Amino acid sequence: MSLQEDYIRWLEGSRAALVAKVAERREKFETSSGCEVPPLAVPAPGQLSDAGEAGYREQQGFPGEYPFTRGVYPNMYRGRFWTMRQYAGFADADESNRRYRYLLNQGVTGLSIAFDLPTQIGYDSDHEMAAGEVGKVGVPVSSSADMAVLFDGIPLDQVSTSMTINSSAACLLAFYLIEADKQNVPWTKLRGTLQNDLLKEFVARGTYIYPPRPSLRITTDIIEFCAKEVPHFNAISISGYHIREAGSTAAQEIAFTLSNGLCYVEQAVRRGLDVNDFGKNLSFFFNGHNNLLEEVAKFRAARRLWARLMRERFKATDDKALMLRFHTQTAGSMLTAQQPENNIVRTALQALAAVLGGTQSLHTNSFDEALALPTEKSVNIALRTQQIIAHESGVADTPDPLAGSYLVEQLTDELEAKALELIRKVDDRGGSVGAIEQKFMQGEIGRAALQYQRAVERGEQVVVGVNRFQDSGEAEPQLQGIDPSATKRQLKRLAEFKSGRNDAEVDKSLRELQQVARTDANLMPKILAAMRSKATLGEVCDTMRGVFGEYRDG
Repeated sequence: MSLQEDYIRWLEGSRAALVAKVAERREKFETSSGCEVPPLAVPAPGQLSDAGEAGYREQQGFPGEYPFTRGVYPNMYRGRFWTMRQYAGFADADESNRRYRYLLNQGVTGLSIAFDLPTQIGYDSDHEMAAGEVGKVGVPVSSSADMAVLFDGIPLDQVSTSMTINSSAACLLAFYLIEADKQNVPWTKLRGTLQNDLLKEFVARGTYIYPPRPSLRITTDIIEFCAKEVPHFNAISISGYHIREAGSTAAQEIAFTLSNGLCYVEQAVRRGLDVNDFGKNLSFFFNGHNNLLEEVAKFRAARRLWARLMRERFKATDDKALMLRFHTQTAGSMLTAQQPENNIVRTALQALAAVLGGTQSLHTNSFDEALALPTEKSVNIALRTQQIIAHESGVADTPDPLAGSYLVEQLTDELEAKALELIRKVDDRGGSVGAIEQKFMQGEIGRAALQYQRAVERGEQVVVGVNRFQDSGEAEPQLQGIDPSATKRQLKRLAEFKSGRNDAEVDKSLRELQQVARTDANLMPKILAAMRSKATLGEVCDTMRGVFGEYRDG
């Protein structure tokens, strides 16, 4: 029996595949010349010996089969396209809600929420530290009232929501659950992802509040809470995106992301959680970078390596707990302010790499984001880029279409080997927390970033429009402005929210949170109770600052 016949028989016997087949986009997949596009491209009969075929299955696996090199679902995009998200949030909740409605009307299938800097680091909009930053790089959410405005008219049981939030993730999850209750949506129907990846903040991004160890405790509390209470919501999105944005190589992105993931799994297992249970709700977040073939190989290598690590280290047996499911965002660090329209091409290539690599959801950056928040025009072009790849390119017609390419397979193997070597170096330093405290990850990324920058400055690494092929006198595109009255509206809503609550109830709930923070108990129930009493994000974060302290790098 050939591999192709073996795959078809396996596909028909897979319950997941049968469900996907019902939703197939069309009966027949073929090119304009009538060439059939098979459900899976594999070596032709006779190209491999019997032993070779067995080795192929062990190394590659069919899509949806361990070690998931070729994808996590049997039919991949034949059954359903990836979730098309657009990351958005600015000015205030009213403006952001209008943008989300616009995106949904344009065909977005999932929302991705960008929060402003004060919200990310645990300050209310009226705090002195928030002055000048409210609504500048995302939407301010200080209270459950802000969350209600943000999702006004958007049913939470009909949309998948990704929230890019880390240090104050527990607060935003609480606000989201309160909004679900207001909409009478059971928590079991909520779908989406909470980034909640604190370790990478110390490695690459810097929006931390508390030191690494209490931060890890909060992350684990959220994973434990969601596993029991919000079972279809991904409690964490383990992020390599920001590691790559800080200047890492592709191999470092894989290694440090998976090392952080191993740390989270280890903490959850210590809590007594079943890896085959909570492991199903772990997700990842990767960067879609410029080198198309290396990126495709990166995604394939990361999937295979994670499956093996989960099986070998934690004895996971459930396929869903072994799968590395991931969201991709195209590389913000590769956007240029010079000749910004060139970014449309860069984004298209990066998005194509993500699709060829088997992403589960995708955000495409807008061409003007090196200059400002995106306009409706630029965000529409970014979304249409995904839709063109999905409907016009043909790359979604069969899983893992570049498999078997000599170069792609070689790069996949080499990246996996390089990443595994780095993971072992992290292990030697006590895992991610020890490696972070010893500045190992930060040092490796810093050296890679410096090497790249020097190559650009010497002209060895060409950046079109920046160090080669420059234009003089180019016109700046029309940019998105921030409504100056938005901050006033936000501060007014927050003042009204505070004036309409029972301060004694708020104080009581915050004292109870403080007491639990001094124990090993899960913090989420008390955070949720505080938010129900109308405590604000800043008040909850300040309460935990008083127990855990604040982290200061260096």
